[in-house]
Amino acid sequence: MADAASAGPSIERLGVDLTDRGPQDPLTVELIAWLAGSSRFRAFAGAYRDKIHKKFRNARDPDAALDVRAELQVAHLLLADRRFEVAFEAHGSGKVGPDLTVSFRSTRTFDVEVTRHRRVPDVAGTGTVLMAKLRQLTPGTPNVVVLAIDGDTAAAVDVASAARALRARADAKDEAFFTARGHDGSRGFYDRYLRLGAVVVWCDGAVGDARATLWTNRSARIPLPDQAARACLACLRAS
Repeated sequence: MADAASAGPSIERLGVDLTDRGPQDPLTVELIAWLAGSSRFRAFAGAYRDKIHKKFRNARDPDAALDVRAELQVAHLLLADRRFEVAFEAHGSGKVGPDLTVSFRSTRTFDVEVTRHRRVPDVAGTGTVLMAKLRQLTPGTPNVVVLAIDGDTAAAVDVASAARALRARADAKDEAFFTARGHDGSRGFYDRYLRLGAVVVWCDGAVGDARATLWTNRSARIPLPDQAARACLACLRAS
């Protein structure tokens, strides 16, 4: 992979323009290296330059900037597979909607919402993150949530247990629990939950298969096609 030092002036200018943080900022240096190493990611960044710039500009604290970094890194990894095409905030900048819209083999389209797990990845915390992200899932296409975590293995997050715990609360009609978390009671939760096709837990600091795990929602109204799911998982396991 190319690094920032080997990038030409035009690539460096693009990286600086995207982050608005100067050429020596660590995020800018990393982004320039991604741009230099992938013509497909470079085309993606150029096409969505204004949206990416705005998102970095609005990232008012280090965690928010790392959130944007995670979205772009997922796009970078997916674009390494030529079967994927990726659009950034295709549903509109600043609107409630997924970060990425992905086309697989030009025939299968699904949305990807990327989020970082900022706390210890226990079952309750994972459930809280999932509930927040369910509100951003679209009704007419498969949806994938990519849950980025720190550490050395994606297996640290038990998505299956978190999903079972949420469904148990919904079955028990715990309306106050869901209303307090932005859902229209248990019925509103289920409507959103059935839009969720899969969750990929992604651990950037891990290697090999430990970098990503896949949980599939067998109750999804529109499931993520198996071949697209496997290809997505393989991309996120690549370093």
